[in-house]
Amino acid sequence: MLRALIYLLPLALTIFAFIDCLNTPEDEAKHLPKIAWVFIILLFWIVGPIVWLAAGKVRQAPAGGRTPSEWHRGHRQQWVAPDDNPDFLKSLKDENQRDEAVLKDWEADLRRREDELKRREGGPEESAPPAS
Repeated sequence: MLRALIYLLPLALTIFAFIDCLNTPEDEAKHLPKIAWVFIILLFWIVGPIVWLAAGKVRQAPAGGRTPSEWHRGHRQQWVAPDDNPDFLKSLKDENQRDEAVLKDWEADLRRREDELKRREGGPEESAPPAS
């Protein structure tokens, strides 16, 4: 069992360091480009991951005692679906009001043109309903 642990522990450390390096933004990698760190981790099986964890990444203490998981929660989108987003719903309402105003303007223009056309063609006598 101890022999398996001798191989599994460095393997787990290498996998952890490799994934951590891949998930680290390029600007947070210290001293070397990120691709160089990937090669160091993979080529130097035990020393590479330890060096990466010790000196390869900018590690800052959480501000105000907050945890890194809270940082990630703060960066997530607050609204999942558009029908739950009040800004999106407000934009739909505003757009609907603008469309209603344009439609009313078109209807008023159409009525004005119809009245003007009736006045040109036959005068006021045609505006009365036909007698049956």
